[in-house]
Amino acid sequence: MYYPYFRGKQFELIALRESASLIANANFVPIIEPVRETLTSLERALRSLADAGARAIVIVNPRHGDMKANGTSISSFLEENYRGNDAISAGALLLSDTSTEAAASLLDNHAAHPQAIIHAGFTEPKLLASLLRDRMQEMTNVFIEDQASTLYRRHFENSTRVLVKDGFVQQKNADYDPVDPFSDLHVTYKEFGAQGYGDFLTVGDRFTEGGGPAYAVAIHLTFIDPGNDDAMFAYHFKSDTNDTPTDPAGKFRQALQKLIDKYESGTSNLLDTSALEEFRLLHETGHFPGLGYVKKLSIRHHLETLADYHQHATSA
Repeated sequence: MYYPYFRGKQFELIALRESASLIANANFVPIIEPVRETLTSLERALRSLADAGARAIVIVNPRHGDMKANGTSISSFLEENYRGNDAISAGALLLSDTSTEAAASLLDNHAAHPQAIIHAGFTEPKLLASLLRDRMQEMTNVFIEDQASTLYRRHFENSTRVLVKDGFVQQKNADYDPVDPFSDLHVTYKEFGAQGYGDFLTVGDRFTEGGGPAYAVAIHLTFIDPGNDDAMFAYHFKSDTNDTPTDPAGKFRQALQKLIDKYESGTSNLLDTSALEEFRLLHETGHFPGLGYVKKLSIRHHLETLADYHQHATSA
C-alpha cells in the first residue's frame, strides 16, 4: 500500500490532519520526518490520524531540520504519548554514516513501539539483517529507491518491504515544463517484490528551509493517465510574470487561471477532488490564501488521487 513521506513542515502536517479520514479509509501509512523542534503540530496530526483509525511512522532521528543532531525529544514524545499504541511506529533512518551498532541501538531503544527502518544510504545490510533475523517478520523496511539497490533489498525479504521513489523533480518554478512524468510505482511496486510503495508527494526529497521570494508561482497537481497504462504525471501551472519577487497574489491568479482552463477543457485527466474544488472556489472569489496553503491543497489532491486509484483498482 501507499506510504507518503512527509517532512513535517506546518502545511504538510495540516494536510495530514485534514486528510486523516481519507488516509485511514485508504489504508495509507504516512511516514513523518519531524523537522521542527516544537512538536505541537505533529501531535495534532498524529492525534487526528489515530482518532480516524490510521497508522503512521514517525522517524526518531531526522536528518533535516531542528532535531537532526538530537532526536531524543521525539523519542520522549512517542514514549509519553504512544507507548503501546500499535498504530504509531518508531522509524529509524539509516544513512551512509550510520554504523550497524548505532542502528541496532536505535532499534533497541524503541522496542516498545512497532518498528520501521528507513534505508537511505546505509552500507551494511547483510550484517544488520543477520542481527534482526528473529524479529524480521515484524519489521517494516522502507527503501529510498536510489539509495538502496535491488541486491541490498534482498537481505530483508522476510519483512514488509516498501519502495519509495521521488517522482517530483525540484527546480525553479519558472523552469518547469507544463507537464512531467511523476511515477508508475502505484501500478508496478509488486513487480519489485515490495508490499508497499511511496513518494515524497508534490514536494520532493530535497529539503530546504523556507521558500524565499517567489519570482514565479507554480501549482503542481498530479493526475493518472488511463491512456498511458495508468502512469502518474504532474502538471505545473505557473505564472507568466517571473522577473521580480513582487505580487505573489497576481502570479497565483495567473497560475490558477491556467489550472482552471485546463480542467474545464475536459482533457486534463485531473480528478475532481475536494482540493481541486477549493482551487475552483479560490478562482471564483479571487482570493490568494498564501503559498503554503497552495502547497497543502496540492498534497491533498495527490493523496485523494491515489486513494481514488486504489479504490477503483481494488473493485475492478
